[in-house]
Amino acid sequence: MMVLQDVSHATEQSEKCGTASWYQLTSQTASGEMANPTKMTAAHRSIDFGEKLEVTNMRNGKSIIVRVNDRGPFIKGRILDLSRAAAKELGFKNAGVTKVCFKRL
Repeated sequence: MMVLQDVSHATEQSEKCGTASWYQLTSQTASGEMANPTKMTAAHRSIDFGEKLEVTNMRNGKSIIVRVNDRGPFIKGRILDLSRAAAKELGFKNAGVTKVCFKRL
């Protein structure tokens, strides 16, 4: 007898890795809330607004938790846009971009 497993939950929990950048939006986000560069937020192309992500800077090992509240990034090859505060905590504000991995919480 063949047993089928639901692997959708495992897929949601898997890490995604790639390049992240930061941006300082001060207008309304795609979720409708006003952007605040001092909050720990992120933009992703498809993850639901309000979802929390654990993001790790692969260059220095620092990790933070951010909340998705916007859409983006719209530059090819990037997987996340982070707020200024998130970039600062992850240690890449001056560099502008870094390699990250993230997972949904």
